[in-house]
Amino acid sequence: MQFAGVLPEDAPDPRIQARRRLIDLPFPLMDLTPQPSIEDIGAPGFAEGTDAKGRFQLSVSLSYTLWRNPDDRSDPVNLRELDPQERAAIDDVPPWPRPSWLIEYVETMRYPRLWEAVRTSWNRDASEYTTLSRQLIDHANYILMNEFREELGLPPGPTDDGPWQVGPSSVNAAATLEIDGHAVPAAEIDTDPFVYAIGAQLDHDVVTTVVVPREHVPLLRIALRTRDPGSA
Repeated sequence: MQFAGVLPEDAPDPRIQARRRLIDLPFPLMDLTPQPSIEDIGAPGFAEGTDAKGRFQLSVSLSYTLWRNPDDRSDPVNLRELDPQERAAIDDVPPWPRPSWLIEYVETMRYPRLWEAVRTSWNRDASEYTTLSRQLIDHANYILMNEFREELGLPPGPTDDGPWQVGPSSVNAAATLEIDGHAVPAAEIDTDPFVYAIGAQLDHDVVTTVVVPREHVPLLRIALRTRDPGSA
């Protein structure tokens, strides 16, 4: 979430409306299986496309806070390294009251985040751009472009295609992924130095993909469940 200007103390929490949208999804939403090392931040992200016929694409992404030591959340090992700008944004308290939900959200920025780690995507029309392999590649490159710019040496501003991207040759189509307790056929990308990615076809028009920083993989159980739309 991004905020601009001064929010009044009684400003409504935008996460509530976002979670309400989950109830009316026309497809099952995938979620990482509950585990001590992660906590859903409660702010689903949406990407939608429409044309003259109506909606042709809808994706929902879930993000999580990562706990390196979930048994003791006060342990400094749970904190992430902040640059001066990030630390100032968190520590500087403005001279006006803020909504309690905003204060809570800002505090979560002190901890590592699995940003848009799980994506469930529906596409009305099948094409080369909607295959599981392509959706997995696009999700992986999206995370690389937004979360690893410095490591990849990418300049600020628009990002051109280049050797930093993963491509079709990186996809292993013979993987498996646990969903709702069952191993299902999956595709994975396990060659990139910064991210690990895996995904599965849920229906002819729905795929799910998971992309997480490789450094966090040992702390995670990468398995999915179908999320109850009303659980949030």
